[in-house]
Amino acid sequence: MDIEIGGRRFAISCEPGEETHIGQLGRMIDTRVRDAGAVGQSEPRMLLFGALMLADELHAMRDGEASPAINRDQDKAIARRIDAITSRIENIVRHLEGGDHHA
Repeated sequence: MDIEIGGRRFAISCEPGEETHIGQLGRMIDTRVRDAGAVGQSEPRMLLFGALMLADELHAMRDGEASPAINRDQDKAIARRIDAITSRIENIVRHLEGGDHHA
């Protein structure tokens, strides 16, 4: 089966009868990716944002919030910060590897 996340299609293998559940999980990730404004990022970065947002929700639920309040604006601001930090790290790596002398 295929799922779509951030406008990209991914082929997923699953056991017979799991298609609906896997599709729902894919839509959850897609929602987080879109909420984070990560559509159009590289595939790993896009999926990282989706995973971080889901992990944050899971963390909040484990810390006692029965229904975590999702602040989409705050999530987008956090995603922009993560993106800026990631870009800076990538620049540093390029500099250390000798590919960029302006990091």
